Amino acid sequence: MAILGLRGTGQFTTDFRPTNYRELYTLLEPSGAAPLQALLAMTSGESTDDPKFNHFRDELPNRVLNLGAAATNSATTISLTNHADVPFITAGTMLHSTSTGENMLVTSTAAAGSSLTVVTVTRGIGSTAAAILINKEIVIIGSAQAEGGNSPDAVSFDPTVEYNYTQIFKTPVNVSRTLKNTTLRTGDKEQEQLTKALKMHMGDIERAMFFGKRHILNGSSSTPTRFTGGLFESITNITDAASNTTANRITEKEFDRLLVEDLFAYGSTEKIAFCGAGVAANMQEIAKNRWQPTQVDGAYGVNMSRYSTFAGDLNVILHPMFRQIPSLKNSMVVLDLPNVKYRSLANSDTQLERDIQGNDADASKHQYLTECGLELTQAKVHHVVKNWLTVS
Repeated sequence: MAILGLRGTGQFTTDFRPTNYRELYTLLEPSGAAPLQALLAMTSGESTDDPKFNHFRDELPNRVLNLGAAATNSATTISLTNHADVPFITAGTMLHSTSTGENMLVTSTAAAGSSLTVVTVTRGIGSTAAAILINKEIVIIGSAQAEGGNSPDAVSFDPTVEYNYTQIFKTPVNVSRTLKNTTLRTGDKEQEQLTKALKMHMGDIERAMFFGKRHILNGSSSTPTRFTGGLFESITNITDAASNTTANRITEKEFDRLLVEDLFAYGSTEKIAFCGAGVAANMQEIAKNRWQPTQVDGAYGVNMSRYSTFAGDLNVILHPMFRQIPSLKNSMVVLDLPNVKYRSLANSDTQLERDIQGNDADASKHQYLTECGLELTQAKVHHVVKNWLTVS
């Protein structure tokens, strides 16, 4: 089974060769403490040649406005509440009142005021003009130009530049010479410590990619400390069930609307959801009534349940970290994987540095080293749900 944004068919083939310790960890413990890392290991991650990496973020405007003052059926000027989409109105723009069904042709625009922009219109295109109440929707529905007329004014919009930092993660292992040469019933102590350290190392990166906040300390010095921004900081679409009409409740009907209006409003029709035990129980309760969740065993080494809904497919993973941290029990993070990237500094993806002890040390010291960061190429395609305690 293939999942959008991931390489391959969902299974590791017999000739799959890990290219770094991050991919090795995916094979070693796929459903362990770092399922996000396991999935990102199978995405098209990119290296960066600078610890500060940028990307351009852009989106098409909605071009939906509101009337700033009531207009009679004979008014030839209307006032629109200032909004980022107002500049898209030029001579020849067609406007539609969703409350009355009336279409209007813009003939000229005035300079924007402190809160309102006045436009001159021809009313009742193809119908009869009607009075429009304040705050009602006005939608830009294209343009209409006169035969033989000149080209209308051009309107453009520029992308915004977003950035994040790579963060340096180090997990050391120290084993004395004596211990290395002692036969233990539990096996090779050095290898045991290396295995545990790799798990801890990937768990540290996992937590940083959820909880991290973009920052830099001593940025003007030769040895700055950088912190990568994580999902909770970067995702702006948040549904807090604590603020619902009935606090902490999302009913079956409300969850249906959440799927259509928020979770799948932008981006792919297939997404990954990491959740806590409370959210998993709520979704199971809804599933008994409406859906047939499909257990997906071993897809990319991570066990998940697929909820196929009319809005899209939600691949749900019960994240171990959400169990370990009680405050995440009733939370869910929904990701659109094609818009999530793992960025590692060039030649700095997860690697094991061996024998870094001092020359006079009677021990062996090794460390796992990673310098990486998280990149969300779009913001609105991801979502956080929190404080979902009950469905009834």
